[in-house]
Amino acid sequence: MPFVQSTDACLEDRIGADGLPRAAFERDLGRVEAALAWVREQHRTNALPLLRLPARGDDVAAVRGRVAVLVVGAGVVVWLGTGGAGLGGQTLAQLGGWGLPGASLGAAGPRLHFLDNLDPLTMDSVLERLDLSGARFVVTSKSGGTGETTMQAIAVLERLLAAGYGPDLPKRVLGITEPAVPGRTNGLRRLLEHHRIPILDHDPGIGGRYSALTPVGLVPAAILGVDLEGLRAGAAQVLAPVLAGSDARDIPAAVGAVVGVGLAETRGKSQTVLMGYSDRLERFTAWFVQLWGESLGKEGRGTTPIKALGPVDQHSQLQLFLAGPRDKMFTVMTVEGRGRGPRMDADLAALANQADFAGKTIGDLVAAQGRATADTFANNGLPVRTLHLSTVDARTMGALMMHFFLETILAGRLMGVDPFDQPAVEEGKILAKRYLAGG
Repeated sequence: MPFVQSTDACLEDRIGADGLPRAAFERDLGRVEAALAWVREQHRTNALPLLRLPARGDDVAAVRGRVAVLVVGAGVVVWLGTGGAGLGGQTLAQLGGWGLPGASLGAAGPRLHFLDNLDPLTMDSVLERLDLSGARFVVTSKSGGTGETTMQAIAVLERLLAAGYGPDLPKRVLGITEPAVPGRTNGLRRLLEHHRIPILDHDPGIGGRYSALTPVGLVPAAILGVDLEGLRAGAAQVLAPVLAGSDARDIPAAVGAVVGVGLAETRGKSQTVLMGYSDRLERFTAWFVQLWGESLGKEGRGTTPIKALGPVDQHSQLQLFLAGPRDKMFTVMTVEGRGRGPRMDADLAALANQADFAGKTIGDLVAAQGRATADTFANNGLPVRTLHLSTVDARTMGALMMHFFLETILAGRLMGVDPFDQPAVEEGKILAKRYLAGG
């Protein structure tokens, strides 16, 4: 397994009164067995296509083929898509250097920009400054009716057509949306097909926030050279013990769901913090916030997800985490970094009054900080789970994504909520369109 999970410091017999009672933990391990059986049945009947993704390869080949055409002559690829249509791709693109400090220094190949939030000033600025001759675009919306993405697509197509690029649109734009279904309107597909723009199909059975391992995530990953087979292999590794019928206590996602739900129900832990100790996990924590919050926040249930990044958030949020309301569960994700990064010169370290730094690497310090943060939570009686990663690569990311897909689904089953719908979000969409139509 590309990572090791420990939940010992979430239990009452380790941290005291804020921990999950051992009896509740054991009881819910029994309850989650029924949820695991449900997952296996969904896989057997293909009722959850998400669970079949790790074994697929045909869509990977299709993604590579479309990307190969798209990037010819490209200086920049602009991604149009919001919510799950943006966060999954950003998370995987970060493996290829996107969104990292200094990533543009000496970078080769096309640059990738995500316009995942609709803002009129930003859109004006991008369209005015963009060199259309080297610009390529990917437009993605599962339903084809997302208002933000449709407006972005119309604005981009208008500019390209006005600049005389109409005949070249099939080489400059790529769409990702659901296949056409009789009796159902897909405005984005209609718009793209009218201009002969190629489209990769978005599986109707996989919701946006669960789509990171579909073409929605694979396309930006492929643009930046991320190992697509590695992503799927990591996901398969996590899914395998579930499908094999392993005991719940031997399935990290099941244990994580039991601990998270149990702490909420028995100890009032209404917030869950995911803190990653690597720049390459920054977007992963944002991706988790959408997955967890939109899937489980229903019927007065759920826990509020909070993202954090170490070590930087030790200097901002950690004070609140340690000395504020005791309403949180913590997950600290550390990466094996000892011995990595620049090594400190002894003379310079002494001059800086940091003699202990002599001969140590930046990776040594970050590793010590991550361990210290987790131990500090536990020493203060705050429930903390640790996930230790051997490295941050495609296999590890695929494994982490499948882990949290499963943990979210299992938590929903334990809570008694549907982790796949988002009724409150739909209400807001309907009102926004009504207000827009009414001026």
